[in-house]
Amino acid sequence: MNLNFKNPDLRGKTVLVTGGGTGLGRAAALAYARLGASVWITGRRLAPLEEVVGASLGLSPSSPPIRAVSVDVCDRAGLEKLAAEIRDASGALHCLVNNAAILGPLGSLATIDADEVRAVWDINIHGTYLPTAVMFDLLRADGAAVVINVSSGVGRTGRGGWGPYSGSKFAIEGLTQCWADDLAGDGISVVALNPGATATTMRAAAKPEEDPATLPQPEDIVPAFVFPLSAEARTQKVSGASIDARDFLKL
Repeated sequence: MNLNFKNPDLRGKTVLVTGGGTGLGRAAALAYARLGASVWITGRRLAPLEEVVGASLGLSPSSPPIRAVSVDVCDRAGLEKLAAEIRDASGALHCLVNNAAILGPLGSLATIDADEVRAVWDINIHGTYLPTAVMFDLLRADGAAVVINVSSGVGRTGRGGWGPYSGSKFAIEGLTQCWADDLAGDGISVVALNPGATATTMRAAAKPEEDPATLPQPEDIVPAFVFPLSAEARTQKVSGASIDARDFLKL
């Protein structure tokens, strides 16, 4: 896969980023706004979302400020209301970034409570499936839409002590491949994106002994979130691929 690309012109395009209030979601949302997109972000806490809206003011003269909606990714009614708002505003959705996720408990699967495991899988798996399912019609309406599912390295190689989270990311890799196959005829490209070790709140919770200054910042891996929207990615037919953000740091 050739990762060299030109930034796409996203003027007139609409992008939705779940978990867009902090970390990777925040960085991606602001990047899309800089490229001219009309960006929507979701999250359960309104305050971080509003901060991103403020940060987006004046980023691009061709796009409005980022719009924030407080909604849980497992709330079908809330997502359907959001889909109706996006439809009224633009009629189509060019890109959906399924970023919302939680780390959940770390430790042996033999000892973690089953309800805690289910809570992680509800958000990380169903919370990726449901927004995608609700937004299908809007994605189809675009004609060349992109879905980016944020995955993880532990979604490719299982890691002891990370069972609930790792298992959920394996599911994301599988869903990505299924959707890519299912939606090929609709012109929708679906990719999984492994951000790698990045200085985020989740990473700090998982690795408290790690110095975040030694890690890439979310802004450093933004090209990995932009590449799937590029003309070069469309030409290479990357749908179904699992992309490593670290590869873009080498360019």
